[in-house]
Amino acid sequence: MEPNNSFHCDVETSPDDQYGNKVKTIKSHGRLVSDTAGELKELVKPLIPLGGRIVLDFSDVNYLDSSGLGALVGLKATAIKQGLCRLELVNMIPRIVELLRLTSLTNMFSS
Repeated sequence: MEPNNSFHCDVETSPDDQYGNKVKTIKSHGRLVSDTAGELKELVKPLIPLGGRIVLDFSDVNYLDSSGLGALVGLKATAIKQGLCRLELVNMIPRIVELLRLTSLTNMFSS
C-alpha cells in the first residue's frame, strides 16, 4: 500500500458517560478511501451490538472519498437499525464537514 493511502485506527475505552453508557473512541488516521474503508467497517461493526456509544474521532483523517462515506453511512444505518448504540463523528476537518453538507448527510451524523 502506498504511504499516501495509509489508514489506521486506535481504539480507546473511555469512562462511561453521564448516562452510564459504555464509550469506545476510535481515533482514525490517514485517508478513508476505497482501499481502506473495509478496515474501519471491520473494526466498528462488531462493536455495534455491544451497545453504548461509539465515537469516531476524525481529527487526523485528511481525506474521505465516496467509499469512505459509504462505509460511514452503512455503519450508521446498522447502528440505527439495531438500536443498541449511538455512533457519532467528532473532530472532522472542514473538508469532511462540507462533504457531509453537500451530500445532505449532516443531519444523519449530527446526533
